[in-house]
Amino acid sequence: MAAAPPKHQTAALMATPDDIEAQFYEAFQHGDIDQLMAAWSDDDEIVCVLPGSPRFVGPQAIRTAFEALLAHGGVPVRLQQVRRIAQAGAAVHHLVAGVELRNDKGVHTAWVIVTNVYLKTDKGWRLVAHHASPGTENEAPEVIEMPSILH
Repeated sequence: MAAAPPKHQTAALMATPDDIEAQFYEAFQHGDIDQLMAAWSDDDEIVCVLPGSPRFVGPQAIRTAFEALLAHGGVPVRLQQVRRIAQAGAAVHHLVAGVELRNDKGVHTAWVIVTNVYLKTDKGWRLVAHHASPGTENEAPEVIEMPSILH
């Protein structure tokens, strides 16, 4: 009898893009690289851009990048201004993330603008692209275009 898959992989099989996003950020906060990588597709063309980093392509390159980032443990993060675009089999989430950083001056929040792309695969919804722009010291404002026709 085959061993059961790890709990985080089983939970993600029939997940929604929101569930996968929650799993990804929970793993990021707890420094759990296996749970974090379970949110990703295993496709060779998945891509990740972290603030100030090069583009990482493929599961092993992405895993290596997150192992370095999480070498000293998880990173507290708060998601805000989450917006979603969804079509059959694909979803794009763009958001602002408040990332808690510690340095010799104490703890402060860096605001990072993030885009996550999810595809529905034979293993359920999976993250295929994560792009995070460099953080700012102040929360990034949101500019929203108002409709030109009022109903």
